[in-house]
Amino acid sequence: MGVAYVVVVVVTAVASALSAAVDFSGHRYVVGNAEANGVPVGWLPVLGVVKAAGAVGLVAGLLGVAVVGVLAAGGLVLFFVGAVVVHVRAGTVRTVGPAVVFLGLAAGSLWLSAVG
Repeated sequence: MGVAYVVVVVVTAVASALSAAVDFSGHRYVVGNAEANGVPVGWLPVLGVVKAAGAVGLVAGLLGVAVVGVLAAGGLVLFFVGAVVVHVRAGTVRTVGPAVVFLGLAAGSLWLSAVG
């Protein structure tokens, strides 16, 4: 297990867990962002569960269940590709930055998981 793999996966897992926590909190920034993108606010807890599951799966991969780590990283990649698409379709590219950063982290985790 390489240092880059561990660092990228840990950063991705922590970022996903924090993002999930913000979704669960119903913070006004997240609610406003969801509304601006046409995402029902009632979906925020579900989106938080998906991000939290991704974080847990990444940690499982670090702890030796490699296939779970790869699947979690792949799931997060798909999730954040969807987030970017939602922003583009809604015309809110001004606020797409965090989704792109999360997508990059998830893609890096997937790539490093697959080659490691």
